[in-house]
Amino acid sequence: MARALFVINLLCSLVELYTFLIIGRVILSWFPANPNGPLGQVVRIVMMLTDPVLLPVRRALPLAGQLDLSPLVVLLFLQIVVQGMLLRC
Repeated sequence: MARALFVINLLCSLVELYTFLIIGRVILSWFPANPNGPLGQVVRIVMMLTDPVLLPVRRALPLAGQLDLSPLVVLLFLQIVVQGMLLRC
């Protein structure tokens, strides 16, 4: 039982971390960053970690003008999956 609880807590923590990465990516996209500066390096790392999930969703969604809805869709999906698996984080 302790092992199952550990796995559930680990999954919840990973989902929470990924949620913060996606929210961070959205916030970072509002500000121009010098690609050679320290913020540019942070942006590259966050994009590298979130692109594998966001890009397929972005391609599947219809265009909504200048608004990118893929982070919202992924965040909703993550919450539905967590709730569906009865992982009460």
